[in-house]
Amino acid sequence: MSAPWWERDDLRHDAGRLIFAGRDVAALAEAADGPLYLYSAARVRANLARLHAALAETGRPHRLYYAMKANRHPPLLAMLAATDACGIDICSPRELERALACGFTADRISFTGTGVARRDLDALLAHGDLVINCDSIGMIRRIGERVPGRTIGIRVNPARGVGYGDSERLTYAGARTTKFGIYREQWAEALAAARAHDLRVTSLHFHVGCGYLDEQLADWEAALEAGLAFLADLPDVGVVNIGGGLGVPHRASDKPLDLAKWAALLRRHFAGCAVEIAVEPGDYLVKDAGMLLLGVTNVERKQDTLFVSVDGGFNLHPEPAFYDLPCEPVACVPRASDPASFERCTVAGNINEALDLWAEDVALPPLEEGDVIALLNAGGYGAAMSSDHCMRGAFRETLLD
Repeated sequence: MSAPWWERDDLRHDAGRLIFAGRDVAALAEAADGPLYLYSAARVRANLARLHAALAETGRPHRLYYAMKANRHPPLLAMLAATDACGIDICSPRELERALACGFTADRISFTGTGVARRDLDALLAHGDLVINCDSIGMIRRIGERVPGRTIGIRVNPARGVGYGDSERLTYAGARTTKFGIYREQWAEALAAARAHDLRVTSLHFHVGCGYLDEQLADWEAALEAGLAFLADLPDVGVVNIGGGLGVPHRASDKPLDLAKWAALLRRHFAGCAVEIAVEPGDYLVKDAGMLLLGVTNVERKQDTLFVSVDGGFNLHPEPAFYDLPCEPVACVPRASDPASFERCTVAGNINEALDLWAEDVALPPLEEGDVIALLNAGGYGAAMSSDHCMRGAFRETLLD
C-alpha cells in the first residue's frame, strides 16, 4: 500500500495515530476541547533553510522577509526573529507594532501595502530604518511631502502574473488590471514624483501571484523578466524584491516546487545585475507547517451524500472556500487503514452558509462522533484571515517546538 501523498518524516501515522512534529495530534486536540491550530517550528525552520540554500545558488547576495500576513501568531514571530535568518514584511501599522514587539528591529522590516492612509504613513515614517515599498504615485508624493530626501522602494506591476492552478483570484498582475503597484504607463510620472521631493529609490519590488508551482514557472519567469526591465531607470537600486508566492502542494496531483529550477532562473536573469535579491515568502514557510484540528460532531447520510460535520467552519480558514486552496482532511486516529474500506463523504463545517464545506466527495476511513480530523496545509492564511462569523470564531493556536 502506497503512503499518502502528504506523508513525511514529521507528519505520518504511527501505530494508528497521527503524529506531527513528534506529538500525538489527537491527544492535543482532546486537551484543547475545540478548534486548534498546530504549528511546527522545526518545519518552518527547515523550509527557511531550504529556501536559503536555493538562493545561495543564484550567485547573488540575498535576504528573506517573512510575509507576516500569512501567520501572525506571536510565538512563531518571536521564533523567527530569534533565528536572525530572516526579516519580516508587513502591510499595516498594527503589523509593524507586532513585529517590533516580537523582536524584529526596524532595519529588518519591510512594508509593502496598498491603500495607505496618511495616518499609516505617519506611523511608518517614525522608523527611519524601515524599508517602505511605495505602491502608488500618491504614496510617493505623500512620503516626499513628509520626509523629503528619504530612501524608498517602488513596487511595480509588470503586467504578467501567476497563481496556483493558474487561478485569476491568486494572480496579482496579468491581463486584468489590478490595484497593485505602478504600471509602465505611469512609470515616468512615478519617477518624476520621486525626483520632485529628492526621494532616492534604492529598492525595486514586484509580487505577481500566490501559490505557483513548476507548471507556472514559465509564466513566472516572464513576469520576472518584465519586472527587472524597470531597473534600467533606477541607478541607485541595491535590492530587488521579487515578492513571494512560492507554492506548496495542496492535492495529490501537485508536485513540490523545484527550487533548483527556480534558483537557476534567478541566476540567469540576475547575471550582471549588481543587486541583492530579496524574497518575501509567507506560505512557503508556514503553510505545510500547520494544521487545523476539528472534532467530528455528526455523521449522517442525506440523500446520496454522507456528511461528516465538524466543529469549525470556513470562517476559521477562508482560503479553501475563497481561493480553492484545499486543506487535506486526515483522520487523526483512523478506524481502518485499508483504502478499500474508506467511505466517500463530504466534510462540512458549522457555519450557516452553503459554501461551508471543507472537502467534497473525499475518501476517508469510517468516522464517528467524537473523532478528530486534521486539516493539513493550514499554517498560512488560516488563523490570520479568520473571522467571528456566526460568533463561531473561537480557536486556539499552539507552536510546537
